[in-house]
Amino acid sequence: MSSTSPSEQIDEVKEREHFRAVVSAFKYYKLCCLDRIHKSEKIISALPMSHQKHLEKYTTYLTKFKKCLDVNNSVVHMIIKDVDTMFENVEHSADGATNGTESFGCDYNNCEIVSQKQHKMHHDVEKVQSVLKNIVRDWSAQGAAEREQCYKPILDEIEELFPPDEVTDLRNIKVLVPGAGLGRLAWEIAARGYTCQGNEFSLFMLFASNFILNRCPEANKYTVHPWLHQYVNNLTCDHQLLSATFPDVSPARDKPGHANFSMTAGDFLKVYTDPEEWSCVATCFFIDCAPNVIEFIERIYSILQPGGYWINLGPLLYHYR
Repeated sequence: MSSTSPSEQIDEVKEREHFRAVVSAFKYYKLCCLDRIHKSEKIISALPMSHQKHLEKYTTYLTKFKKCLDVNNSVVHMIIKDVDTMFENVEHSADGATNGTESFGCDYNNCEIVSQKQHKMHHDVEKVQSVLKNIVRDWSAQGAAEREQCYKPILDEIEELFPPDEVTDLRNIKVLVPGAGLGRLAWEIAARGYTCQGNEFSLFMLFASNFILNRCPEANKYTVHPWLHQYVNNLTCDHQLLSATFPDVSPARDKPGHANFSMTAGDFLKVYTDPEEWSCVATCFFIDCAPNVIEFIERIYSILQPGGYWINLGPLLYHYR
């Protein structure tokens, strides 16, 4: 007899549904993104031939766009490869047999749902597009300037508070990074020798960080076109098609062998309840995401060791809705 309570069973069902929905958003990425291009092509094809000739440069651009979309889609599908086992949650079929290769959602090449509008209603593809931008910010050479502005002040402060030449064993300094996103800040802290754990709630971010941190053995092996879906702030169409390679380092290879680095998935308030556990909590654009910012601050205070430090960088936008 199972000891799981009805409420826990409901939560587990909701978690699995959410997991499937996020995987489906990645799978439908190309299908939904083609919708805008197909509309443009349809409009152009309905014009008189004399008018279509004036748009030959634009139709050439649409061809380039679709090739860039294919490049992005290959990365998107690599990100979700084997994600059904990344948390070691084994799916069970109706007869009780385990199934580690379950297919989530539908294949966009053989989809039973004809209306692409239905896809957009049910799958948040825009968050997948945002992941591609975040990859460039956190794990490409093009994002170095932004990381210099956001991450370096935190890293400098950690090294000032816990000087590497004065601390006997940096691994005794435990640093927590809530809202770790794709894990670059947490990785940088661990690469300096500190024990560091990143925490992230979004499955979109967790899928991508798992791919980069664990399945990218070579630097600059992969390419994305991060601005492909940005139709503003472009001087030319070519700016929209710009590419970036990632990761700019090999996360597994380039950190010191003694580094202690990990990532956890889940709600910060639910995951971190043990008092006086951490030497330092470093937050970057995190606390303004809180439903109740005071609750976040109280929790940070409670999990810090006596004399511990909280380092925060970011706006007080409070955009939680």
